[in-house]
Amino acid sequence: MFQSTLLGKTSKHSPRDAESISHILLTRSGYIQQLMSGVYSLLPMGFRVHKNIENIIREELNILGCQELLMPSLQPANLWMESNRWDTIDPPLFKFEDRHKKIIGLASTHEEVITDLARTHVHSYRDLPFSAYQIQTKFRNEMRSTSGLLRVREFIMKDLYSFHRTEEDLDIFYEAIKAAYARIYQRCGIRAVPIRASSGSIGGNFSHEFACIAPTGEDKIALCSSCDFAANFETMEQGQTVCPQCGAVLTTESAIENGHIFKLGTKYSEPLHATFVNEDGIKKPIIMGCYGIGVGRLLATVIETNHDENGMIWPVAIAPFAAHIIPLTSSDDAIQTRISNEAKKLYETLFSAGIETLFDDRSDATAGEKFKDADLIGLPHRIVISEKTLAQDSGEWKERASKEIKILRLSDIVSLMKS
Repeated sequence: MFQSTLLGKTSKHSPRDAESISHILLTRSGYIQQLMSGVYSLLPMGFRVHKNIENIIREELNILGCQELLMPSLQPANLWMESNRWDTIDPPLFKFEDRHKKIIGLASTHEEVITDLARTHVHSYRDLPFSAYQIQTKFRNEMRSTSGLLRVREFIMKDLYSFHRTEEDLDIFYEAIKAAYARIYQRCGIRAVPIRASSGSIGGNFSHEFACIAPTGEDKIALCSSCDFAANFETMEQGQTVCPQCGAVLTTESAIENGHIFKLGTKYSEPLHATFVNEDGIKKPIIMGCYGIGVGRLLATVIETNHDENGMIWPVAIAPFAAHIIPLTSSDDAIQTRISNEAKKLYETLFSAGIETLFDDRSDATAGEKFKDADLIGLPHRIVISEKTLAQDSGEWKERASKEIKILRLSDIVSLMKS
């Protein structure tokens, strides 16, 4: 991708209402653009990161045998009335009347729709268990949307639903998903801790939220270094400083809630009459679980934990591009031509090797502007080609997360990027 043609330009100015680091940096770097309160466009680089996160999620869920589908955002009121959530879910649904005078809701979640599918397709214990997920747009009628992608009114969520014959089978799958979530967060470059949580308006009697450790997080959690205990301070006894499981001293961390999993039991299958006939010929309600991750919120959380004073620092696995080639200008026309040619040759070589690369071909930007923009954009590897480096048939290679600069032969840079 040539930077001169990239939709989404860098800016020196922060949004007036920005309350989070991720909101500031994603906007200034041209990854997102606000349309109205709580509603954002993902510009090309932001969309690339989003898709990379989606693909990580898909890989981890598909390994477990989960099936991907796509359900409608427009949902009839009567389905939500069956579950008794039409007027009780918090935040309330966006609702409108169509041309036929029918009331329709914009989906904030899909328990009702997936349960309707299950009651149509599941009849016998032989049809269970199964799990299905989607990565799809959701709408939340939030009273106050703040902090960029961390709290929005329209967003893309991965929501997974599982269907079981027994509570024991749900327990096994629930633990498998908890482990898969840990791998997803780790691959995205953040540390997340599962914490027992309230099930809220989703329901069920057992759930975990995932607290992503971040210095800018508004939540305070207690962690034990000797065992797996973790808790939100709001749920702990005042003044408690030792682990209730093993007695070790607790440490305090700031965190951002990101992801929630639930054991729903029969909360939806009973009122919607989603049943199966067991081995003894007895009709039973299907036992369910649901598991969500807000993809945009996860994207923003990555930046809350991976940045410095100059900009973002993308983990390699989800970066929009792996490398950023920056050719500098020379007053000597012949040298300038050689710089340009070598930079384009390197770009084409990396492209042919399947290495996504951003090429800063802007002729009107100074070296200082290019370096500042590169730090702000935050790609994992920066390669500078200049009159000085070409005198050594080399390029200046730097990892975004490091201050160390290495002068490497261009062929060695290609080999390094391929490894």
